[in-house]
Amino acid sequence: MTYAFTPEQEDLRRTARDLFARTCTAADVRAAWEPGAEQDRSRWRRMADLGFLAANVPTAFDGMGLGDAELTVLLEEAGYAALPEPLLETAAVVVPVLREHGSAEQRARWLPRIAAGEVLATAQLLDAPVAPYGTVADLALLELEDGLHLVPAERLTREQAPSMDGARHTAALRAVPDPATRLPGAALAEARARGAAAAAAVLNGVSRRLLDMAVAYAKEREQFGRPIGSFQAVKHMLAEVALEVETSRPAAWYALSTWAEGRPDAVLASSAAKAAATAAAVTASYHTLQVHGGIGFTWEHDLHLWLKRGKALEGAYGSLRHHHRLLGDAVISSPDLMATFGPTLSTAS
Repeated sequence: MTYAFTPEQEDLRRTARDLFARTCTAADVRAAWEPGAEQDRSRWRRMADLGFLAANVPTAFDGMGLGDAELTVLLEEAGYAALPEPLLETAAVVVPVLREHGSAEQRARWLPRIAAGEVLATAQLLDAPVAPYGTVADLALLELEDGLHLVPAERLTREQAPSMDGARHTAALRAVPDPATRLPGAALAEARARGAAAAAAVLNGVSRRLLDMAVAYAKEREQFGRPIGSFQAVKHMLAEVALEVETSRPAAWYALSTWAEGRPDAVLASSAAKAAATAAAVTASYHTLQVHGGIGFTWEHDLHLWLKRGKALEGAYGSLRHHHRLLGDAVISSPDLMATFGPTLSTAS
């Protein structure tokens, strides 16, 4: 299939890009690493004012009712900006799971507040030892021994945990299993898969930023009296990154659209998207670091902000090995699968 964004979705992308360009610069991301920075929710409230947090919340709960497909452009731009807020967890994991599987009381309590920007939500799934933004989350999806639970802050036990990406403010979250917070059995598999698809979109945004940084540096850095971007070896590295990133992005677009359309291949598409995005991010990180040379290793250069965000997301919602195993099992059980699923990973010209 081909995939093209609607004019409305492109407008949403431009709005997000403009907001993040003004309010989420590299200096802002650095500031988010500082102790106490997680208490500043001004950018989160601004995102709510622009409808980012209400996009896929039903109108009955003060949302826009646009569906999950609109999240695609927001998540990519969030990755490109290294946004230090849990847009992925809140809008792309918690909201859909709560909307589809939460009780009437849970939906009425949380969805309007999320849409208004009053709630930061996170998720700790797939045996993850910590949750991003766990130090400040008002609501959490926790995978406990008896299933998936939607746990409010007052029932959470938090233990702050170190992270290679200090802007994510990670914490190990614990809660006592309670029938009142437990969601239906189908919610767990959906939360895992939705998280993988959304993480893929964010990771593709990170990889695009890494590519842009590498290209810009290759144009300005000179060696032997000419820009290093004129050397064939550097061109080959940049071309390899561009190829992997641009072939990975449609996989995430498709995966998120399958959830919006309720397609039966949504779980498989999510694994394919996360596997592709992770592989592309590994290539982007390695080659971008090589292009930058020694300066890329330094704290003073902004490159490390995106390298660390990418590394943190590579393992989020399932590693490359985890999703390769899921895809391999699916192919073995259905040998003709790739003949039908493979062509979906294309984009409109």
